Amino acid sequence: MDDIVKQALAKWPNVPYCYGWLGLDARGNWRMRDERAQHLNLPGDKLRHAALMAFIVRNYAADERGCWYFQNGPQRVYVQLEATPYIVRTDPAQGWLLHTGAALGPVEEVVLTETGALVLRSGDAVAQLDDRDFTQVLHRLQMDGAAVDDDALLAWMDGAAAGALTLDGVAVQRVAAAELPARYGYVSVPAAP
Repeated sequence: MDDIVKQALAKWPNVPYCYGWLGLDARGNWRMRDERAQHLNLPGDKLRHAALMAFIVRNYAADERGCWYFQNGPQRVYVQLEATPYIVRTDPAQGWLLHTGAALGPVEEVVLTETGALVLRSGDAVAQLDDRDFTQVLHRLQMDGAAVDDDALLAWMDGAAAGALTLDGVAVQRVAAAELPARYGYVSVPAAP
C-alpha cells in the first residue's frame, strides 16, 4: 500500500466506502461505472490513465468477506468482478502474467467451466484466463496424456465424455461457473454489510 494512502487512513479513518463505481472485466480492464452504467447494469468505461491504473494495482486487496477493493486514500472503493479477482494472460517471456503485471506463480489448480472459462489458482491468487489467450493455451491441454481435439474438449466440458484432462500436467476439474465465487472465497458484486 502506498505511504500516502496509509497517511490518509490515519488522518481520516471513518470515510464511507464506495460501492458499484469500479469494475474489473474478464479481460483485465478496470472500468469506471458512473450512475448511468450502474443503473443500466453496463460494464462502464475503460480506464486508460496509466498512473491511475498503477495506483489501483498497488492498492488492490480483499477484505475479510472476500470483497475486493482498492484503497483510494482513506476510502475503500469496492470492485465489481466480472470474472475472478485476477485475470491472467500468457506472456512468451514471463509465462502466466496477471492483469496487475505480476507473475501468477506455479499453477496449483486448474478448473474449466461449462462456459469455457479456464481458471488457474496459484497460492491465494485466483485468475481467469483472458479469453483472447485461450488459443495460446489450447494446445497445452491433454486428455489421458494425448492432445485433445475441440470435439473431445467440448464433450468433456458438457460432462458427456470421461477422461483425465490436464493442463501442463495439472489435473483440470470441471466446475460450474456459478460455483467459482464460493469455491474460491470472493464476492463478485460487493455490497455494504
